[in-house]
Amino acid sequence: MRNAYSILALVAAAVAWTPTYGADPSYPDRPIKFVVPFTAGSSTDLIARAVGSSITQETGQAVVVENRPGANGFIGATAVARAPADGYTVFITTNTTHAANQSLFKQLPYDPVKDFTPLSGLAKGSLVMVVNPNLATKDVAGVIAAAKTDPGKLSYAYGTSSSQIASEMLKSMTGIQITPIPYKSNPPALQDLMGGEVQTMMADIPTALPLIKADKLRALAVSSKTRSSLLPDVPTLDEAGVKGYELTYWFAAYAPANLAPAIQNRLNALIVSALRKESVLKTLESAGLDPFPTTPADLAHFQASETEKWAAIIKAAGIERQ
Repeated sequence: MRNAYSILALVAAAVAWTPTYGADPSYPDRPIKFVVPFTAGSSTDLIARAVGSSITQETGQAVVVENRPGANGFIGATAVARAPADGYTVFITTNTTHAANQSLFKQLPYDPVKDFTPLSGLAKGSLVMVVNPNLATKDVAGVIAAAKTDPGKLSYAYGTSSSQIASEMLKSMTGIQITPIPYKSNPPALQDLMGGEVQTMMADIPTALPLIKADKLRALAVSSKTRSSLLPDVPTLDEAGVKGYELTYWFAAYAPANLAPAIQNRLNALIVSALRKESVLKTLESAGLDPFPTTPADLAHFQASETEKWAAIIKAAGIERQ
C-alpha cells in the first residue's frame, strides 16, 4: 500500500495544474448525464460515479451515470457524438474509444477527434493477468507452456481494447496461440472466467481486485513496468519471463463537438476540482489508479500521441482491423 508520502504525491499530481481562465458561473442549472461505454462495476463506471458525486456536491446538480456498453465502446461513443453540445452530456471513457479503436476497426461510427470536445484526463492504470483458480497452471510460464503444447485450446476473454491488446501482445511476444472471446465489458468476461467458460484474461486491476482478494481468481502478473501497490506479491509480466512487456491504460472526459468554450472551461474546472478531493483520490488509490488531470488542450495532444502509440502496439501484435 502507498504510504503517507505517496498519498501526498497523488494530491500534488492532482493539483499540479489549476484552471485560471474564465468559466460560465450559471452552468450547470440542471442534471448532467455521464455516459459510460462499459458496464456498471467497471473501472470507468467507478471513476464516473466518484467524479460525478464531487460535481453534485460542488454544484448542487445531480450527475446521472448512464451505462451504454457494447461494441468496443461504439454504442456509448456514438450516443455522445449525436447528443446536443450543451454541456449536459459528458462521455467518461478510455483509450479504447479514443486511441485504440481507430487501429482495431476499418470504420468507426464516430470520429474520436471531430465528434468530441476534450475536457480533462481522469486517471491512469494497469492490467492484471488472471486465471480461474482451478486451472492447473500456477504461473505465466505454465500458461505459456500449456498454450504451446496445445495451440488454440486455451481461450482468453476481453471486454475492452486494452484487455484485448494486452493479451494479443502476450501472444505476439511469446509465440503462443490463445483463442479470443469478446464481451461487452470486463465484468461479464470475469464472470465467465470464474465459471470456467474461458481460461485467462488481462483485466483492469480495479475490476478484478475484489475477485482476486476473494480467491475467485488467481493473479499471475501485472502489465505495468513496476509492481502494483495493491498486488505487491504479484510479479510484472517482465519479471515473469516476458521480457520488455509493458502496457498501461487511461481514462478521460469528453463532451460532444462544438461545446461552447465557457461551458468547456467550467466542466474542466469541475473535473479538476474533483480530482483534488480526498474522497476521489482515495477511490482512485483503492483501485490502483493515479489521478490524471489536464487542460483540454493537453488532453487533445495526449490523445493524438496515444493514438500513434496504440497503432504501433496493435501493428506489432499483428492484430488485423475488423
